[in-house]
Amino acid sequence: MTGDSGKTPAAKPFLYVVVCAAGIAQDVGRLIAAARERGWEAGVIATPQGLGFLDTAAVEARTGRPIRSAWRAPGDPRPFPAPDAVAVAPATFNTVNKWAAGIADTLALGTLCEAYGLGVPIAVLPCVSDALAAHPAYGASLDRLRGMGVRFGERYSGEPDADGRRPEFRWERVLDLLAPRA
Repeated sequence: MTGDSGKTPAAKPFLYVVVCAAGIAQDVGRLIAAARERGWEAGVIATPQGLGFLDTAAVEARTGRPIRSAWRAPGDPRPFPAPDAVAVAPATFNTVNKWAAGIADTLALGTLCEAYGLGVPIAVLPCVSDALAAHPAYGASLDRLRGMGVRFGERYSGEPDADGRRPEFRWERVLDLLAPRA
């Protein structure tokens, strides 16, 4: 029997993973593996620029689904089931600001704007440099999105620490943010 979500009762929850154009995006397989360990099935939606940062074959092999980056044609089947949650990692300055403004000019942004309207939980791991984070639009966008119930992890700047090493991007943190709140 299928419910309103199009899932059978035994189906695993489905996670949309929205990936933006940042160098660390190449490691999104770590998030997919962590999600699977926690009982999620996942599908990746990349921004058009983010698509160039991914090893498409490796990601598709891990998820068993094509990476989506463009709108499907009317009448084409939906390649993913409805989402139970959305993880945005890494989330760039551009995506955060456009999303907060309600701009849906890519599949990734349209998905994020629509997920809010559907009441789907959304968690974000921003990957934004210190210089861009200082821009007033960024803070205003975070405030708006938090007001919409979007959950944010700590911002990753990618800047080297005092020892000259870049800190690790904690992919699994986005899954922690999606865990049910007590």
